[in-house]
Amino acid sequence: MEPIGFHSILILLGVAVVLVALFRYLRLPQILAYLCAGIVVGPFGMGWIPDLEGTRTLAEFGLVFLMFTVGLEFSLPKLMAMKSVVFGLGGAQVLISCLVFGFVAWLFDVPAEGAVVIGGMLAMSSTAIVMKLLTEQLEQNSRHGRHAISVLLFQDLVVVPFLIVIPALAGDIKQSVWAALGWAFLKSVLVLVGIFLVGRWMLRPFFHEVASARLREYFMLAVLLLTLGSAWVTEAAGLSMALGAFLAGMMLGETEYRHQVEGDILPFRDILLGLFFVTIGMMLDLGAIQELWPWILFSVVLIFVFKTLLILGLGKLFAMETGVALRTGLVLSQVGEFAFALILLANQHQLFCARTSQIVLASIILSMMLAPIVVRYNGRVAKKLVPSYTRARQGNLDVIRAEAGIAGKHVIVCGYGRSGQNLAWMLEQEGINYLALDLDPVRVRDARDAGKPVVYGDAVRRDVLDAAGLHRATALAISFYDVSLALKVLETTRVLRPDMPVIVRTMDDAALEKLKAAGATEVVPESLEGSLMMGSHLLLLMGVPVSRIVRHVRNVRTDRYRMLRGFFHGVDANEGKESAYQERLHSVTLPSGASAVGKLISELHLEEAGVSVSAVRRGGIRGPEPAPETRLTAGDVLVLYGAPEALEQAEKILLEG
Repeated sequence: MEPIGFHSILILLGVAVVLVALFRYLRLPQILAYLCAGIVVGPFGMGWIPDLEGTRTLAEFGLVFLMFTVGLEFSLPKLMAMKSVVFGLGGAQVLISCLVFGFVAWLFDVPAEGAVVIGGMLAMSSTAIVMKLLTEQLEQNSRHGRHAISVLLFQDLVVVPFLIVIPALAGDIKQSVWAALGWAFLKSVLVLVGIFLVGRWMLRPFFHEVASARLREYFMLAVLLLTLGSAWVTEAAGLSMALGAFLAGMMLGETEYRHQVEGDILPFRDILLGLFFVTIGMMLDLGAIQELWPWILFSVVLIFVFKTLLILGLGKLFAMETGVALRTGLVLSQVGEFAFALILLANQHQLFCARTSQIVLASIILSMMLAPIVVRYNGRVAKKLVPSYTRARQGNLDVIRAEAGIAGKHVIVCGYGRSGQNLAWMLEQEGINYLALDLDPVRVRDARDAGKPVVYGDAVRRDVLDAAGLHRATALAISFYDVSLALKVLETTRVLRPDMPVIVRTMDDAALEKLKAAGATEVVPESLEGSLMMGSHLLLLMGVPVSRIVRHVRNVRTDRYRMLRGFFHGVDANEGKESAYQERLHSVTLPSGASAVGKLISELHLEEAGVSVSAVRRGGIRGPEPAPETRLTAGDVLVLYGAPEALEQAEKILLEG
């Protein structure tokens, strides 16, 4: 295998970093940035990186980790909970798309084996792009968003049979296709049973021993061994490596180590997936595109129009509103990243010619590049083409207005999850009217059947808040965790009702100041309230008078949780990215030669660095909240509070000046 040169790696990384930053600024998916990087640096672009066997090997490893991730996130209970839409709508969409696209390919002289694979590729939609855009547009819990996610779930699942079929279709031409498929499925069943038996009886005890060693590198090596070992077994059986990786991920996903695996594998997965998409981009021949562009344009138009109309028609059969079915079709009208996995495998087995491969590959990439535009404006297109859909949305606002009219002077509860329901119960006990807004239709339906004043509505939208009676409500409560959504609700509320009390629930204190600045009357950090209640119960069990406990709690809340907001982080293997920038406590001991010895705290100007001194420990005695006039001496221990970078700067000021 010809190695990839060091300069090639530098070029690849440089172009990828620049394009990822550009696409992030344009709010486009990173997949497209990697594809464009491959097109630019590849042998058909600038020619900076030749077509080497080493790059193709990287693509295979990327495919292995792509399927491992799919297996890890595969959830059978979730699949069964949505089985009617997943297997009904999703199954029909994939089957009909495969047949139609495969038939069209066969009409254009593509061999039957290759036509089957092309049909499967074009039936897929992009899980990564659709999920990202739906989440950004707050549509993941909408009706069309849930239907789209259900179809994507089935598409993710149906990739596995194609991983089995493709090597079988490329078998000995003297052997019948049905015999090849039968033998492939028999081998698949034997491999599946073998891997599952090993996984069921040995995987959990094995990883229990690995985890008990408490060595992250050891755990990571075990995960890589399982993934690549399973991939090797399936390849040795004449199947694809990706199938083995999927099975390994699925087995690990059923264990208690799933979240640890997700956290540890993330850096490897992201890098290898990026390289996978880069190598796919390198396969695109720009010269061939100039010659074949009419066919590529025809293919892209056919893909978008047919998939949209197909899901629109199937949606009507599944009793969807026309507007919802159209939006679902628009969201799923592109081709997805799993098509790259299938085309890579098909090219390895030479199931169709280079010309066909270029047309299909270019059509897939172009459809993915157009997908953000189509998904972003799916609502506007539905309103233009389906006037009744606009009336239906207006009808939902009328329902909200009617419910708000019944409530009278009321509290608006944004989010009717567990916290929202507990809050609503307390309001009911005091005879206070409320109206809850939620985006889970099942929860809304069940609550309304029980006689609760709950309606389906997105609290982020201004027209929904207006219909909910924001102009005459007495207060508003935001009971969900999402800070970005809470800030949008606060922005709308402060424009329409600057005087109204608003209480916001958060997970911790990371965004407390930001929410307060945006207009929140009170912010309740759940983790701090939980520790406060736990401490109160402990003090009560220790015999501390109730009056003193109440005073402690009142002082903490009056001081906006400042006493509890700092904590010593330590080295936490499970610490997330977002907490890496969170404010914390840090202790600094002043040796005799420290610059701060003999100076007043006020003279150090630590607040300019974003750090405050929460306590000074001197001679074993801890003095909280020291005065600015406190003069520091050698041996003092200063407890600082601030962000990690600010704490580093403050420590340099204290020690070096």
